Parts: sequence; C-alpha cells; structure tokens
Amino acid sequence: MKKRFSDLSEAEILALAISSEDDDARIYMSFANKLQDNYPHSARVFMEMAQEELEHKRWLEDMFRKKFGDIIPLIRRDDVEGFVRHSPIWLLDELDIERARKRAEVMELENYRFYRKAAEKAHDAEIKALLEKLAEAEAHHESLAAKMELEHVTADAKLEEAEAERRLMALQVIQPGLMGLMDGAVSSVAPIFAAAFATGDSWQTFLVGMAMSIGSGISMGIAEAMSDDGELTGRGHPLIRGLASGVMTTLGGLGFTWPFLIRDFNTALILASIMVALELLFIAWLRYRFMETPLRRAFIQIVIGGAIVLATGVFIGSA
Repeated sequence: MKKRFSDLSEAEILALAISSEDDDARIYMSFANKLQDNYPHSARVFMEMAQEELEHKRWLEDMFRKKFGDIIPLIRRDDVEGFVRHSPIWLLDELDIERARKRAEVMELENYRFYRKAAEKAHDAEIKALLEKLAEAEAHHESLAAKMELEHVTADAKLEEAEAERRLMALQVIQPGLMGLMDGAVSSVAPIFAAAFATGDSWQTFLVGMAMSIGSGISMGIAEAMSDDGELTGRGHPLIRGLASGVMTTLGGLGFTWPFLIRDFNTALILASIMVALELLFIAWLRYRFMETPLRRAFIQIVIGGAIVLATGVFIGSA
C-alpha cells in the first residue's frame, strides 16, 4: 500500500526527504567505493556529493525536531507513489563511470523536482523556505559532468537539456512499456500453446490468443494508469501511460497469436514457435539495453523462463 504524494503531511514530507538524502548519500559513497581503485578523482567527487547529501539531511532533521519532535518516522521513496524504481547498487555486476554519471544525473533531477513540488505544497513558512533552499541547491550547484571535467555546464542549465529528461523518460515511461511487453509475451505463451495442443485447430487457438492478449493488455493498462498520477515525477497523464502499457502488453501476446490465422495447423504452430523464440530473444536484448540487466541474466530470465512456460502450456494442452 503506497500513499500519494499529494496526501503527505508536512511532517511526512520532511521524513521522506530525510530518508531520501540518507539513501542518496549511501549510493554516492557506494559509487566512490566501487570506483576508487580505477578512478580515484571521480571517487572523490562522489564522496563530496555524499557529504553534501548528509549536510542536507542534517538541515532537515533539525527542522523536523524543531517542528514535530524527536521521533522521525521512517518513510522511504518506495512508500510513496511516483518515484522511479532504480536497480539497487549492490546488485549491479559492473559499475563504470558512464553508468554512475547517468544514475547520479537522474537523481539530481529527481531531487530538484521533489523539493520544488514539496515547497509548493508546504504551508509553514520555515519549512517552505528550507525546501526552496534545497531545491535551489539542487538546481544551481555545479553539475556532476562539470565536476568530472567532462563538460562545463551548471545543474540549472542541465535541467533544461533533453538528455537528462530522456534518461528520466526512459526510466519512467519506456521501462513500464517494456515491462508490459515482457508480461504480455511470457504470460501468454502457456495458455495459447495449451489451446493449440488441446484443440489442434488454428482458428480456436487464434481466438484464445486474442482474448488472452487483449485481456492482459486491459489489466496492465489499468494497473499502470492507477500506479501514479504523475504529479511528482512529471511522467505524464496516467491515461496515456496506461494506454501505452496496455498496448505493449497486447502486442506481446499478439506476436505469436497471428500465425494461427494460417489454416494449416502444423504450419501455424511452427511459425508461432519461431515467433516465440524471436520475441523472447528481442525482449532479453531490451532488458539488457534499457534496464541495465546483464545480458546473461536477461537471457536466463526471459528466454529460459519463457521456454519453461511454453513447455508447461504444451504439457497441459497435450494432457
């Protein structure tokens, strides 16, 4: 059960900000630790950023204690709708400079948006001033790229650049679409092939595949539309995101449903099997390309997992 950002009280906003600053500091320190041996300069940059986050955390803790007492509730990003879900740092098999920089730049943009929205929502003058100060700090401090001597732009200018927005869009919009595609493909394999082997009829199998694909698309679309109103993250209208997720889920199942329009059942079955293999390989590559999943793990998760699901459908349909 998650809470909407718009429903948070000022105390809950401060508590969320405190835990978020602590999480970000730990992430930057992890970056520094992983990069220390090969990239000591960049490691120092991330350690300095961690210290900045801890300083921001102290400001927030002091304000919370002043306004609400000493007991600070533990509220994390995962408890609130609208935050990006990142892969935990400790689960990453590899970490290079480019991956660390991209992750940090998205974090900077997220924090800027969070503090700006939080300041707009706050009513207490002192809390509002602190949140505005933190938003200003995120917007105007020297960008990570400049600190690493890669380019010379301020964070304020970087917020207007398309690249940071593109990365955030990839995390918040493209990835849910890919998840819909994967869900539609993998979850539809078993019932479609079970119907194929149970009926031995192309048209009946096609009807089952259409029903499965469209039904899954509707379900996933509704779930995505209700997951986030876009207020905090700027992900866009929930109906548009829900439509995108639903369409991708439907396409995942239709990819190996359309061959059953062929009247000859054996020909349709062979072509559908080929489409399953191609689609699962393509999805594994998408996970590797856009979701930072190691290629071997993506192959095991999608291709081998899909093959097991396929075998299950064949077994049940042949029983």
